[in-house]
Amino acid sequence: MSFDFSKLLSVAWGGWTTSWPTELLALIWLAFLLSWIGASFWQGQTKKQVMTLESQRYSLPILVGGILFTPWVAELLGWKPLWVLGNSGIYVAAVLSIAGIAFAWWGRLHLGKFWSNTITHKEDHRVIDTGPYGIVRHPIYTGLIFGMLVTGIAIGMVTTILGAILISLGMWQKGRMEEVFLSKELGEDAYGAYCRRVPMIIPFLSPR
Repeated sequence: MSFDFSKLLSVAWGGWTTSWPTELLALIWLAFLLSWIGASFWQGQTKKQVMTLESQRYSLPILVGGILFTPWVAELLGWKPLWVLGNSGIYVAAVLSIAGIAFAWWGRLHLGKFWSNTITHKEDHRVIDTGPYGIVRHPIYTGLIFGMLVTGIAIGMVTTILGAILISLGMWQKGRMEEVFLSKELGEDAYGAYCRRVPMIIPFLSPR
């Protein structure tokens, strides 16, 4: 029995990715994912981190949301879009998604060796409050939440919208846990003061 690679490809690249320009949105997020994985090797030495069981409070919503965000779930369920934006709307959404990703990358690059995929205290860790971190405390989450919500709405699938919402909630939860952790590790006078000065995720809101 011969293996039909074309069938595997059609499943992997199916759902809302089968037509242009919605396919462009998938390519944007695929490029982001690959670049982010590649950059994950650039980080400093970890001094302390949150235990794995505790991290499930944010990792599970992100995981489930990520699965729902993929085009395959809606295809398997046979669900149709709630609305269709048209080509112009999708192109606008693509530009906005790229803007969100760019903001997240700005935060990643500005954080440098202090970045980590988990909640950690790095060697020589200090409060970063310049660049995008002077706008919001979690610019990576801000950019990704914005980009994913835009993409989810642009696609118009219940699954992509729900996936984007779950990912957003997971990132918000992770941000809260990071702040509690870093306030203890870096000191309330340093990190706590930063939290009282800069908004968490949404720019220009009163800090909380």
